[in-house]
Amino acid sequence: LCLFVVLLSSGLAQAQGELTIRSSSAEADFPMGLNFSISAQSSVSITDIRLHYKVDRMSYADVVSEAYLEFTPATKVSAEWTWDMRKTGGLPPGTTVEYWWVVRDMKGSRLETKPVRIKFDDTRYSWRKLTEGKVTILWYQGDEAFARELMKVAQTVLVQLSQETGAALEKPVEIYIYASSRDLQGAMIFPQEWTGGATFNRHGTISIGIAPNQLGWGSRAMAHELTHLVIHQETFNPYNDLPVWLNEGLAMYFEGDLQTPFANALAQAIATNTLLTVRSLASPFSAFADEATLAYAESHSIVELLITKYGQSKMLDLLNTFRAGSGYDAALTKVYGFDMDGLNSLWRQTIKAAS
Repeated sequence: LCLFVVLLSSGLAQAQGELTIRSSSAEADFPMGLNFSISAQSSVSITDIRLHYKVDRMSYADVVSEAYLEFTPATKVSAEWTWDMRKTGGLPPGTTVEYWWVVRDMKGSRLETKPVRIKFDDTRYSWRKLTEGKVTILWYQGDEAFARELMKVAQTVLVQLSQETGAALEKPVEIYIYASSRDLQGAMIFPQEWTGGATFNRHGTISIGIAPNQLGWGSRAMAHELTHLVIHQETFNPYNDLPVWLNEGLAMYFEGDLQTPFANALAQAIATNTLLTVRSLASPFSAFADEATLAYAESHSIVELLITKYGQSKMLDLLNTFRAGSGYDAALTKVYGFDMDGLNSLWRQTIKAAS
């Protein structure tokens, strides 16, 4: 169940003078971590070994991590280091990691190896692959018709996103379809028991647990998670995130019509005058199920108002304004002429008139 990459031969060994790398390896224990090892020799004691590695993901900076390996100095040494993701957080399947070594001896000789790229794969399953445009679906249970139906959903959502918001995929996306939520959670570090899907925006990866007989639910989950990823690519910036109501509202909107529990929660809040404010919805939603359900329902309704009343061009302007790093109120005021409090008043008047 492990990916094993090894450099070991006279042709692959790298040396500077008498300082030589005899072998180097990286072993992936998905999803828990990566195990690195090295063997080196020199005519004098080797005193320092550093591992450098970086993860292939969206970033505004070239982030390189360094690990110092502990060993007893000698002319021949072997050392190991483990990247324990239970401490740092996990990586999604298919992530590429690049690593290299820097070794020094007591003479001051320094050797730096060429970078090696490895895939942090979930090899517990025999994955099949279907690609269309920038979308690749990987699955292991169900026939090809199952995967093609999910691909149809993905392509439809991409068209709808373009038509109604102007947003589009800028980079390829890989969507891993696990056969159940349990299988999905087995691919994650300390998952919540209710986790059914996850979007790793900076990695361009989505993981969802969808059984072949769950296409109805799976289609909505696919639309939801793919919307998150597209919007992230459209608005990625080093300064600010989207208000939660916009991020989740867009994902809910492209799922389709509100399902009954959300529609009922919204109707009851309107009737009892217990609606949450738009400003309060800019922050993470409540951990309490009833309040969270209402927050998602309201976010859908707010986004629906902005898209249907003001159109695609305004929504694209809003997303681009956020991409430039604008604050929440400033972005709304620039594009629509009102801040979050103004949006709150307009939205409440609209839904009360319609109820």
